[in-house]
Amino acid sequence: LNMKLSNLKGTKDFLPEELSRRNYVVDVLKRNFTAYGFQEISTPSIENSETLMGKYGDDGEKLVFRILNSGDKIKKADLESFKKKKFNGFINSISSKGLRYDLTVPLARFVSQHQNEISFPFKRFQIQNVWRADRPQRGRFQEFIQCDVDVIGKKSLIQEIELIGLYDSVFSDLGFKDLTIKINHRSILTSVANYFGFHGKLVKDFITIIDKIDKSGISNSYDELAKINGDISKKIFFDLFESNLVKLETIKSVLQNSEELENGFNEIEQVFQFFSKQNKLTNKLNFDLKLARGLNYYTGLIIEVVAQDSSVGSLGGGGRYDDLVSLFNLKNVSGIGISFGLERICIEMDEKGLFNKDSHAKTDVLVINFGLQYLIQLYPLIKSLRKCGYNVNIFQENNKLNKQLSYANHHDIKYAIIMGENEMKDNSITIKNMRNGVQQNKKLMNLDFKDIFN
Repeated sequence: LNMKLSNLKGTKDFLPEELSRRNYVVDVLKRNFTAYGFQEISTPSIENSETLMGKYGDDGEKLVFRILNSGDKIKKADLESFKKKKFNGFINSISSKGLRYDLTVPLARFVSQHQNEISFPFKRFQIQNVWRADRPQRGRFQEFIQCDVDVIGKKSLIQEIELIGLYDSVFSDLGFKDLTIKINHRSILTSVANYFGFHGKLVKDFITIIDKIDKSGISNSYDELAKINGDISKKIFFDLFESNLVKLETIKSVLQNSEELENGFNEIEQVFQFFSKQNKLTNKLNFDLKLARGLNYYTGLIIEVVAQDSSVGSLGGGGRYDDLVSLFNLKNVSGIGISFGLERICIEMDEKGLFNKDSHAKTDVLVINFGLQYLIQLYPLIKSLRKCGYNVNIFQENNKLNKQLSYANHHDIKYAIIMGENEMKDNSITIKNMRNGVQQNKKLMNLDFKDIFN
């Protein structure tokens, strides 16, 4: 069969070196997550449809991968809804499950379900696959790993501060020095929406359109809003949203004060105050009124991380959500979380040359294979080296020495261990440093495994 082999669109295979680099990033993430007091959990890939639906807005829900009911359950398909083009009803009749769209909604379900088994504030991190039926493009896949940290409990601004510090710590450890951590507040956006005449459910429309300004352009965004409310002032709209660096004082001078607005301003100002002087971040911290993050469940401070001259978009984002957990019958519990875009981080690090020789796992030692009788003698040494932390590979075939050494060079293996007839006679090995070509002979008797390559 001349079958053309390929991945499903929006998915990807990872070769060993690329996967090692990704694992290096994950290791940095995990190290920082635990340093900040987060504990790891895991949730299933599949959730009930009622858990997933109604949490992401209309645009988000269209991207949830639904799973067909199996067996006789498919007979319950609502064909009348299909004939009447009521497709949501039809889909619900043939699918009661879906692949998780993100890790935040499953977390809310998890916390509500296990509230008597965990203590609050509950600080968790989770690194697992999620699925979105999105249009595949560079840095955006339909299956990808999401790396999340969240705090569920009482609302405290120290949580926002810690997560911003965590972002800075992770990206600094990965070698980034020119990132911008952008922050905004949903109460400020709501107040701006109200000022322009968008109230109630229309606030979500306003935020959704604002969220797309950088992609669609400010003029197109204004035109889209003007179709909903023709009284919107073009001059003031451009004054507020044309620049990335509009100041809080400028917004205050335009908007009418309200308690909600003041709370948003106070939180933003306290964050900047905290990260001034001795607590200054390695990367930049900016207020950006255009930052909206379209997900419906955000209620407070929102955060996004972008790299200068990035070709892939934001590298992470998140924010405060006060109402999400209540959807699962756990009242008066606030949450805040951020996410790290592993795929985009790896692309950005590759483009900026931030991966070094230690960024992917390598074999330290190649054992030259001259036959089973020699490997029998060498195997206690091989086991001891592995226990001491060395990565050891045995060449699979009894080939010529040059071919085996070429393999070591090709895979950037630093040392080769050789035992031939002469070495076996005097119970020794030859160690060849593949970087500089230096060889040394060592007796196997009383060999100090920790100092074997010194």
